[in-house]
This record gives sequence, structure tokens and C-alpha cells, in this order.
Amino acid sequence: MSTQTVHFHPKPETFKQNAREALADQPLRKSLRTAMDMLMGKRKAVLSDEEELQLLRTLCEHIRQRSLSRLPELLEQLEANLTRLGVKIHWAETPDQACRIIHGIIAAHDGKLMVKGKSMVSEEIELNHYLGERGIKAVESDLGEFIVQMAGEKPTHIVMPAIHKTKEQVSELFHQHLDTPLTDDVDRLTGFARQALRDVYRTADVGLSGVNFAVAETGTLCLVENEGNGRLSTTVPPVHIAITGIEKVVAKLSDIPPLYSLLPRSAIGQNITTYFNMITGPRRSGELDGPQEMHLVLLDNGRSQAYAEEQMRRTLQCIRCGACMNHCPVYTRIGGAAYGTTYPGPIGEIVSPHLLGLDATRDLPTACTMCGACDEVCPVRIPITAQMRRLREEAQRAPDEKVPHPIRGQGASHTLAEQWAWRTFDGIFSGKKAYRAFGWAATTFRALTPSSQLGWTNHRKPMKPAAKTLHELMKERQMQK
Repeated sequence: MSTQTVHFHPKPETFKQNAREALADQPLRKSLRTAMDMLMGKRKAVLSDEEELQLLRTLCEHIRQRSLSRLPELLEQLEANLTRLGVKIHWAETPDQACRIIHGIIAAHDGKLMVKGKSMVSEEIELNHYLGERGIKAVESDLGEFIVQMAGEKPTHIVMPAIHKTKEQVSELFHQHLDTPLTDDVDRLTGFARQALRDVYRTADVGLSGVNFAVAETGTLCLVENEGNGRLSTTVPPVHIAITGIEKVVAKLSDIPPLYSLLPRSAIGQNITTYFNMITGPRRSGELDGPQEMHLVLLDNGRSQAYAEEQMRRTLQCIRCGACMNHCPVYTRIGGAAYGTTYPGPIGEIVSPHLLGLDATRDLPTACTMCGACDEVCPVRIPITAQMRRLREEAQRAPDEKVPHPIRGQGASHTLAEQWAWRTFDGIFSGKKAYRAFGWAATTFRALTPSSQLGWTNHRKPMKPAAKTLHELMKERQMQK
């Protein structure tokens, strides 16, 4: 089995160009539209009881807020309980620190092959690339991740990494890399992947996984999956490394059922996943399976900064279901690659500035129609559009402007054109006389309206003033009475 080396990927700094290219890709748009319609329909079918849904959303929101309000305390409790159970805990402030920790663990066992269960945090720190440069092969075992790794791409959705791929494209990839026959039979394609991965599980020196929920009370790491690859990756290799963001901790085991009830239904319209793994340490004396050694890497990477400010803290409530993406009219048309970030779509637009800084991501919060669909479907009630407005304001602050809790990598100030536009707007609308004069001039000379309007007409029709102002129309109506 061969996998392709990761090549160039879009960056968030070039989001506008990325989006234009994605909009011109008709097969991509067709695949996304079909997939998103399917996911929205399935979610609606399994969440048909509106009263139950709203009660569950409120409960899950409170669980996440309560956990975050006690985050430092719960992290210490989690560390103590996992240490007692034989798990080695590592704290990483940056992606580079996390990568160095994981590489050190693998190197200590002279490891050369790592099999990975699905982990968006490992994508966040670009672990595969880091290990590959040091002679360690990392193989994705989640089917979607396996496909995009083979294609030399990154996941474009946090739940379904290869959602942008057609079965014909997957068949061609497998034919090239696994020497399998071309087929459009999805079950056969899945079988080819299973066969290719079987020896990887058996021979891997280390297995790595993500974490959906970490329970402080019991030291339990919960892993939600459908394919069984998570269970194999965490139990067959002699060493298991779990990696997660510090926000994934919850207080009690009783917090898990409500969250688990909403996660698969919100994500893929499924009442329950095939597997729900509850991991409580390495193999104990007398047990026949499980890793001989287990580690947990807790990553910060900007999360503490979000935590420090009450409004932005709600960003950390996310349980990574992807429902906001599935219902977003922007994501549905351009897909995840255009964002150039690990976490695309609405949640990515409010998470990524904390991870990468506003300098790199200042265009992302503007990639939103403010339709509110993400707010309506979020299972933990994150006010995504409100966060978006806040980030838009932050992105336009002057670098020397003092704010209580600046977002990581303060955004650039207005361009000269933007400054001119806002000053003009302020001058027109700050007084009655100026406003009336502008209205008269706009209607009187409407025929002279330019066809090109400072970038607005790149993708829109020119704005042309009405023949009469609203005041004139109302005056005429009054006279007619």
C-alpha cells in the first residue's frame, strides 16, 4: 500500500481566491449539494420531536457551560484520575510542542509506523507531516481520512473528511495506489480499504486517536465512531497516544448521555453510532488485550485565549458535530478546502482566529450570510453569528487600539478605501441636511451611476438609486389621501 505525500494546500490568507476556484468547480458543487441535502434530511428525520430537541439542546448547552466554568479545576482532576489509572499526561501549549511530545514517545519505542484513528486535533497540529519528515509513517485508518491522505489532500469536513469526493474518484485513487479494479460499488471500495489496513493495525508500533469527551470524575476518555478503526487503533498497537484540546473535558460521567444523544443525530442523522469506546487506561494485569502503555496529550493552541473572554469562551462549547457546516449556504457551495483551515465552515470561522490569529484569518468571519442557520442547528447553542460579528469588529481594529481581551494576532486596520467609505457614510448619515441632500442628488443624477462600483460589481449587479426617495414617495401618498 502506498500513500501520496501531502502537497500544496490552500491557505486562509487566500480565501477569496480559493472560494472563486471552488465556485467554478461544478463537480464539487454537485457533490456538496447532494451530500448536504442528504445530511440535512437525515438530521431532520431523527430530530422530529421539536420539544425533545430544544430540551436536549438546553441541557447540553448547560453541561458544556458548566464544564467550561470549572475548566482549570476539571483538567487537574482529569490528570489526577488518569495518572492513577496508569496514563501518562502531557501538556502542550503549541502545535510544535504537541508534535515534539508525540515524536518523543514514538522514538522512545524505536517506532516507525503509526496507525491513526480519526483526530481533527492531529490535523490541527499537522502531525503527519511532522512525523514524515522524521522518518515515521502515519497511516489514517478512518475511511474518509484514508481517502484524502491517499489523494494528498486534507479533510474538508470535520465529520466526513472525503465528502467532496465521488465514488468514481475514490475508485480511481484505489486503482492507482492499491492496484484494485475500478468499480462504483461502495461496499467493494470499503472492502479494499479494510484489506489494505489490516496489516497496518497488526504491525503498527503506535496507535493514535482523538477524544470526543474526557470525563474528569472517572478519568474516562470517550471515543465515538462507526467503523471500528478507532477501537483497533487504540487496542492493537502496544502504545496508544490520545490527543485532544483542553476544552473537551466534562465534569461527570452522567454528562455524557445527553451529549452523546445529540452528537450523532446532529452530525449524520444517526440515532447512535456503531461504536462508543470508553477508555480508562492501558492493559491491566490479567487482561488479554489493550495497549501496554498509554499517553494523553492535552493541547492548548489558543484555547486559553478564547477561554479568558466570556463572550468568546462559548466557542469552546463545540462538540464537533459539523451540523453548522451541513446547513451553511456558503460551505455548501465552496466546500471545506477553500477555507484553508483545519476547521472550515461556520465553526471554523470563529475557532480558527484563535488558533491561527486574525492576521491570517480576517476574511473568514466575512464568509457568512448571517442567515442564522448555524445558530438554529447547533446542539449546544453556540451563538455563532454573534461571534462572527465580534470577530469582524476585531479584524478591523487598529493595531495600536487597546482592548481588554484582544483576539490572537490582532487584525489589520481598515484599508484607505474602507476608511474613505466609512467616513463618507458617517458624513452623510450623521445629519438630516446631509442625508436629504444626498438623497436628492442620488435620485436626480441616478442615470450617471457608474457600472463599476469599488469591487461590489465583481459578483453583483450595480446598485442604482430609485427614481424617488422614500420621503418623496410618502409625501405623494399623503397628498393622494
